[in-house]
Amino acid sequence: MATVQQREHYIDWIRVLAFMILIFFHCSMPFVRFGWEIKNTEHSIFLDRIIIWLHQWRLPLLFFISGVGVSFSLRKRSVLSFFGERVVRLFIPLVFSMFFIIPLQVYFERLQEKKIHESYWSFYPGVWELTPYPEGALTWSHLWFVVYLFVFTILLLPVFSLLKISRLQRWKQTINPFFSHPLANLSLAIPFIAYYFLWYIRWPVQGSLLDDWYLFNSSITFYFFGYFLADLPSFWKTCETYRAYFLAVTLVCLTVLFWKYYWLVELPKQQDSSLYLYSFFDGLHIWSIILTIIGFARRYLNFSNPTLVYLTSAVYPFYILHQTVIVATGYYIVQWQSPIWIKLTALIITCFVCILTLYHFLIRPFILTRILYGLKPKQLIPTQNVSYAEQE
Repeated sequence: MATVQQREHYIDWIRVLAFMILIFFHCSMPFVRFGWEIKNTEHSIFLDRIIIWLHQWRLPLLFFISGVGVSFSLRKRSVLSFFGERVVRLFIPLVFSMFFIIPLQVYFERLQEKKIHESYWSFYPGVWELTPYPEGALTWSHLWFVVYLFVFTILLLPVFSLLKISRLQRWKQTINPFFSHPLANLSLAIPFIAYYFLWYIRWPVQGSLLDDWYLFNSSITFYFFGYFLADLPSFWKTCETYRAYFLAVTLVCLTVLFWKYYWLVELPKQQDSSLYLYSFFDGLHIWSIILTIIGFARRYLNFSNPTLVYLTSAVYPFYILHQTVIVATGYYIVQWQSPIWIKLTALIITCFVCILTLYHFLIRPFILTRILYGLKPKQLIPTQNVSYAEQE
């Protein structure tokens, strides 16, 4: 009988905590200077600085962890079976959300801008005119992340197929000792530094898939690194062993970045020495913080409990729903005559309560809603011995 691969629970914790950060991030967006669907009349400079920092590494971390999940999934599946599952778990929820979840965001955005005064039921049929946002109401909004994951999966299918060949798997293991040194792990930041030089100014981040080459290339690299490094044990062991070293690198980079850029909430806007300094420290900072998170999570969070079991399945529906819930409830909360911190706290609590209620009572119990929100049709109860291939 084949041995069953034990779950690396710290990977689940990283994924769950990353999505919790994402909810805080978007709950803060009405209260910062950056454009978003709904806005408070005042903004907080403190939140500006926190958000511009979180924005640098939150999604690279998720792309990396998503790549790790691909590697785990492919250990027990063929590439074609894996791709079929990705269609069901990425493409179907994306299309469903674009027509039935996300339009509510567009409605409240236009309501706040006083571009419309009608009810949602009068507004909604315009979605089926299939006119892309901003002229129309059809958009993938925050689910650009899912779009990119789906496209990356298609583009990397040949690579996934090649690396399932036994000879190439054996070759891959020959480079495992290389990652026993912390500088080897840190050296993987080089592509991300180079991407700043090449594309950051010419192709600013849009989430539009096309004409978005800085974000596209950096994100697919994080995704591929997660996939490629997932079964190289020395990489993960080095992250844990040298976690304090990677934390020190992160803090040094963070000090420079706050001093030169984040404190003033000003990022480089042209190809000059300011960009080159930013490129080096931010590219290194993003990668070193990922290594730091892996190291500390592997050391202190490699365990399971009922909360983790529940949230591991919940994170994807939470992600699909969270921004729509934040926009819809935030539209009313920002109208309160209250300090920003009270509004932010209320928005975070309201968001969690609403999403948890929807997930627990309307999504989790039913086959149809599970499929529409990217879950397996059947509920599985993970244990210490459930493999990633069985649950992912």
